[in-house]
Amino acid sequence: MTHVLEVLAVDSANPTAILPALEEAISGQRTVLPVPLSDKARADLLVNTQRAGSDISEDIALVVSTSGSTGKPKGAQLTPLNLVSSADATHQYLGGAGQWLLAMPAHHIAGLQVLIRSLIAGVEPAALDLTRGFNISAFAHHAFDLKSTGDRCYTSLTPMQLDKAMETLEGIEALRLFDAILVGGSSIHPRLLTSAKALRINVVTTYGSSETSGGCVYNGTPIAGAQVRVTDGRIHLGGPMIAQGYRNMPDHEAFTEPGWFATSDGGTLSDDGTLTVTGRLDAVIDSGGLKLHPEVLENFMLGVDGVDAACVVGVPDDRLGQRISAAYSGSATLADLLEAFDHLPRWQIPKEVKQLDQMPLIGPGKVDRNRVLELFSV
Repeated sequence: MTHVLEVLAVDSANPTAILPALEEAISGQRTVLPVPLSDKARADLLVNTQRAGSDISEDIALVVSTSGSTGKPKGAQLTPLNLVSSADATHQYLGGAGQWLLAMPAHHIAGLQVLIRSLIAGVEPAALDLTRGFNISAFAHHAFDLKSTGDRCYTSLTPMQLDKAMETLEGIEALRLFDAILVGGSSIHPRLLTSAKALRINVVTTYGSSETSGGCVYNGTPIAGAQVRVTDGRIHLGGPMIAQGYRNMPDHEAFTEPGWFATSDGGTLSDDGTLTVTGRLDAVIDSGGLKLHPEVLENFMLGVDGVDAACVVGVPDDRLGQRISAAYSGSATLADLLEAFDHLPRWQIPKEVKQLDQMPLIGPGKVDRNRVLELFSV
């Protein structure tokens, strides 16, 4: 039996309007492709690449695009079991179901899962209007409303949203109201985690993707049902939340083993099973025959006072193959960075450094590496 893949337009001003459609999808009645109503170019790209309007197996509830910035976006095919197992495992990890505040775009998997967890818990989620961005006063208002219910309260944020909320007393007070705040989508500044802990804000770091129905590793530990292994330095994720391949790339190598997803990330597992993500394997920079995970240098830069965000890329170079180049935002001066680089092995010191007013982003809180690369390629 088949369904027709239906377009589900998500309005950033009223994201909870898609709840009835999501409920029908996870009950097996329809299959939907969430697309942003406010971004026609992105929506059209998804409609065309994911063959909206064409037949699809009735086993699939959602087709959720990845947030890659180049080429054809991949569409993870998620079943009701994938989505519900992820939601149940999240509530189990957090200590029980509760009230949720949606503060992220609902056409991305992190936002979709906030809505699905609410459906599973039988509660009406609160939601921010993100039309004009992340508003702290609106966030605080909803946080106090949820807390007044007496239930457990949760939300999901990007590192940038968390950072912004922690800049004001109003934001800090609101963050403290949540029993847990899931933070993922990109690496989080170490100082941000330290500050959150000192302020008694319960941050749970998450690792996962559209292909895993959202985060499936919390604070370095797999949630219920999820499995992690590292083979030849590559992270593999398994469990009932793993997607049924890609809609538009059925033979993709990431899904060659049933029930497992071979990520593009490198990592290590400690003796107690804690996962550490070292960085994307496809982003490794080969400079003069020496290989560098850009995240290693980015984390070093984030340790410099005044650096708010950092991105390291490999720019094609006739002599080195790739030359290491770095962009950052924040109040630190170039002189501050150059002084800090004196503590690095000489070959890791960037050949070029640019200070930006703001990092270009792709997806919720993710730095657009390709746009940063373009800054050094002109």
